[in-house]
Order: sequence, then structure tokens, then C-alpha cells
Amino acid sequence: MTDIITELSDGILRVQLNRPEKKNAMTSAMYSRLADILAEADANDDVRVVLWHGAGDAFTAGNDLKDFIDNPPGTEDSPQYRLTKSFIAFGKPLVAAVHGVAVGGGTTMLTHCDFVYAAESTRFQIPFINLALVPEFGSSFAIPARAGHLAAAELFLLGEPFTAAHAAEIGLVSAVVADADVLPAATATARKLVSKPAGALRASKRLIRRAFVAQLREAISGEGQEFAERVRSNDAKEAFSAFLEKRPPNFTKAATTAASKAA
Repeated sequence: MTDIITELSDGILRVQLNRPEKKNAMTSAMYSRLADILAEADANDDVRVVLWHGAGDAFTAGNDLKDFIDNPPGTEDSPQYRLTKSFIAFGKPLVAAVHGVAVGGGTTMLTHCDFVYAAESTRFQIPFINLALVPEFGSSFAIPARAGHLAAAELFLLGEPFTAAHAAEIGLVSAVVADADVLPAATATARKLVSKPAGALRASKRLIRRAFVAQLREAISGEGQEFAERVRSNDAKEAFSAFLEKRPPNFTKAATTAASKAA
């Protein structure tokens, strides 16, 4: 089975995450493939708009944890960093239809979209703190810039699930629609965009993102360095073990183990 399916029709490149049995959890190979798809779409004049969604009952549950543990991100050489650069470089409209769950990168990657339609029942979550990790995809800048510090602190420091309605309130989605209408709503917007002048669309997107991208790059650099360190920490090792063993993590024990090694 192909983990990402693409189909080009009438100027719209449909990109579907296709691991429904895993709630479209992302592997390092999928991050790399998505980066390539965006780069190829940006260079292809037949593509006017990209429409992004997930197969089955989820947008994406975030990282495939086993693959993530086997392939921990580094800094600029990681598939996640490559995808981040592709998001920033992508000059055409990017429209997302989100349903089911959007966890971790399933939420933070959406900050690079121009239109995000969420089904009413969607549950979002940015749970990096629960795995002793830090934000990525530039979200440490993008989300506070939209939502404000207090709302961002709630999402990042508590790491709890939140509703599509709350996502709309703090500026993470364009609109919340009935579950059955989410893909049609996103498709309707994509069709409207196809009818617009392509050059003016690219120029307009570039202009409205110009100041934002400059600060985003700085945030991404800091995130990459911190993430690479955190993912190899004792706290992260404890979090991953606890997740796989289906038990609560003991971060006090992890800190004690680190201290004893240092001594």
C-alpha cells in the first residue's frame, strides 16, 4: 500500500495520507515523500492548488512512534526539517481538510496551510511535552503569533486534546464544518483558487507571509537544535518506554538516573 496517494485533476493536486490502519501516523519516509511532493508541485505549472487530507477516520495521529524511536530527528538533515523547508518554499495555495484526530505534527503542520477546514468532531492535540519533547515545524512561533501566549502555553505546556471549535477560536483553522462536509468544503475552496490568476496568487501569498517567514526561520532553527537534544534525553527515553509499556512515565526516576550517571 502506498502511504501517500496523489491525484492531479483540473489544477488541483489531491494529496492523501494513506495509512488508515495506523490513523495515518507519519514515518520518516512519509515526511520525505511529502517534502518531495510539495517541491514537485511547486515546480509543476499544471498544479494550481494542493488539497491535503487523510484516509479513513483520521487526518494523522502524528509520528509513528516506533519509526520515530528508530529514526530520531537530527537537525537540518532530518526528514522533518526537509518537509519544513518545503512548506516554507511552497508558493501555491495549500488547503487542508482535517477530520478525526490531528495529533502532534498533525496539528503543527497545519500552520503552514493557507486554508484549514476541520470537521466538527475533530480532536487536536500537541502532546510533545508528554514525550519530553518540544514544538516543531515552526509552531513555537506560528501558534503564539496567532493565538497569543496564554493560549499557546495551554496547548504546548499541558499537551491536552482540544476541539475543532477551540482551534477555530484561536486561529488554527479557517472554519469548522459538519463531518460529512469537510472534504467538500475544502474542495470548493480549492476550485475557487484554481480560477484565480496563478501569478497573482503566488505573489499575494509571498507578500502576506514575508514578515512571518523571516521570524519562522529563526524559530525553526532553534526548535531543531532543541528537539535533537530533547529526543535523546533520559526524560524522552522514559516517556517512550512508558508509552510502549502502557504505563505512566516517571520523570523523577529519569532525572535521578541522569544525575547518578553524571556523578
